[in-house]
Amino acid sequence: MNALHLSHLTFLAIKAAIAAGEKINEIYHGEYATTYKADQSPLTTADVKAHETIVDFLKETDIPILSEEGRNINWDERRKWHYFWLVDPLDGTKEFINRNGEFTVNIALVAGHSPVIGVIYVPATGMLYFGNPEIGSWCADGSLAPLVNKSGSLELLLEKCKKLPLTADNSTITILASRSHLSPETQEILEKIKEKYPDCQITNAGSSLKFCLMAEGNAQYYPRFGPTMEWDTAAGHAIASLAGVCVKSWPELLPLEYNKENLVNPWFIAYKEGLTDFS
Repeated sequence: MNALHLSHLTFLAIKAAIAAGEKINEIYHGEYATTYKADQSPLTTADVKAHETIVDFLKETDIPILSEEGRNINWDERRKWHYFWLVDPLDGTKEFINRNGEFTVNIALVAGHSPVIGVIYVPATGMLYFGNPEIGSWCADGSLAPLVNKSGSLELLLEKCKKLPLTADNSTITILASRSHLSPETQEILEKIKEKYPDCQITNAGSSLKFCLMAEGNAQYYPRFGPTMEWDTAAGHAIASLAGVCVKSWPELLPLEYNKENLVNPWFIAYKEGLTDFS
């Protein structure tokens, strides 16, 4: 995929994420209905509207779309894909329902089994994170949403953005833990990290915001020893990796792969390059 095509697709995904975020905010500040899926995970009106908005943007690419809200695509069809969009239209539905603002829109483009474009938008704050192999990873604050809507290129947007990581300071080690999902196995490795870095601090965050904090350089470890789905991690994986973060399966320490027959991720650990992986 050439740089021009990559730039166009990245900018399109950014526009889709912001448009979906605007739909989410309308519902977030109003009334919405909540139902439950077969696995008892919550589904809101915002999930559905965001999914529809993103699909409307991305369908022009003729690249297949696999979304949390459109996941029922047969493996015999998926296994033939060379490229596909991997989308979580509302990552952190529990955070949305709890109204703590820690929910995101996640869009990734996967090539083969690896994410090559990542876009994360935070509707509650307007923060935007994105990256691809040609440009690395970047972030922008909410004031740039009008620019994205009016401008026609990624290049114009980059003039107003900040390159990630924002900081390389490792004087204090910060470990990220899920606000809603903290397994006993995760707690165990948190203790191992704390043994090596007694002055470390633990920060809780919801949704893919943890990958954003890693990409910023504001956290150095994120162990996740519990169930996640491919759409939960692909966009954040791309953004963090392009900002100098390793994202590896645990305990094998192999790269996470996408478009598997089973869309459940293995356990994984994300850590800043150059630090110990605790294997």
